[in-house]
Amino acid sequence: MADETQRPQTTAGAPAAAETPHAAPAPSAAAPTPGPRGGRGPGGSREGGRKYFRRKKVCKFCVEKIQSIDYKDYRLLSQFVAESGKIVPRRLSGVCTPHQRRLSTAIKQARNIALLPFSARM
Repeated sequence: MADETQRPQTTAGAPAAAETPHAAPAPSAAAPTPGPRGGRGPGGSREGGRKYFRRKKVCKFCVEKIQSIDYKDYRLLSQFVAESGKIVPRRLSGVCTPHQRRLSTAIKQARNIALLPFSARM
């Protein structure tokens, strides 16, 4: 009987909170933890540095009202090809999705007729 008074009562075979090996710690009233970026958002503060403003990227083709992306215009296409020869992704170039699709097709056509390089020069 002495053992029964010291052990916490359980209902329907469920283990007590003290018996579970992976019990979650109780939430504390401390400051909330920062997110995955460490408390910085777009244009957020940096420790010891100045705040910066990240300008929203806009599609060059939409702004300049370029209707068709021509594979023969290698000067325009070379702006969207990195030094390594890779096509610059949308999130870096700021080009909208429909224009990025046409742009990648035009770059591939220009590569096939040797207007643009497939890879960087070694």
